[in-house]
Amino acid sequence: MAPMATRVTCVQFAPVLGDPAGNIERARSAIRAAVANGARIVVLPELTTSGYLFASAEEARRASIGADDTRLAEWSGEAARGDAVVVAGFCEKAADGRVHNSAVVLDGTGVRAVYRKVHLWDREKTLFTAGRAEPPVLDTPYGRIGVLVCYDLEFPEMPRALALRGADLIAVPTNWPVVPRPEGEHPPEVVAAMAAARASRVFVACCDRSGLERGERWTRGTVLVDPDGWIRASTGTEDGHATADLDLVAAREKRLTDLADVIADRRPELYGELVRTGRTAPGGTEVS
Repeated sequence: MAPMATRVTCVQFAPVLGDPAGNIERARSAIRAAVANGARIVVLPELTTSGYLFASAEEARRASIGADDTRLAEWSGEAARGDAVVVAGFCEKAADGRVHNSAVVLDGTGVRAVYRKVHLWDREKTLFTAGRAEPPVLDTPYGRIGVLVCYDLEFPEMPRALALRGADLIAVPTNWPVVPRPEGEHPPEVVAAMAAARASRVFVACCDRSGLERGERWTRGTVLVDPDGWIRASTGTEDGHATADLDLVAAREKRLTDLADVIADRRPELYGELVRTGRTAPGGTEVS
């Protein structure tokens, strides 16, 4: 049987800080355009609905919305036009009043899952409450989709755990600020995505943002990476998209050669240090 290709699109654009209504509408238009172009999986940036550089927790709270916000139903309506699945970051106001840096997964039936970012980056710790639940892996008509948010990808345990739970594609809404790098090198976050994809033989779709926000420029590092660790699509433009037709089920083949398999060759009985709490200093001394 011939491989079944699924069009995956990451839409890179610039959310406007503190403009949830406008951002939700911009995202709706982006989803509609991607679906009209044949996308069946659409990924949008981290904090699509709100922008990123909040000055205070109160400012973040004012920009937050619930996962049951009726305006997100408009995104579902756009997804329904092509039986598509959408993964997008949003500033979530939970039922208990806490604010989370979250990702929503939805399709034409509505919200399928909400994932709250577990690893908060830098000042995010002063703005959001970290999630406490493992990220979802969802069955879709196109393959199994796992979800992380930005800094989560820097922890190798996270994409590996999703792969072990059966994810074919890991969708990663991101906001990557520009960091120094040698001339001609990929951004380090993109290198991490390539490594994660190859290490577990999964597809990885990272959707970054663009624009200038309170003086911060963004990497614009949107990429689609295949299970060999190679970039299949990217965009270096301010606003644009990365699109590729991918056979997601191919990620279920974990062999590198007839005798090398990245999952079957694991030796988890030797990996106990991975689940230790705290940090371990040289010499084996645990530190807080």
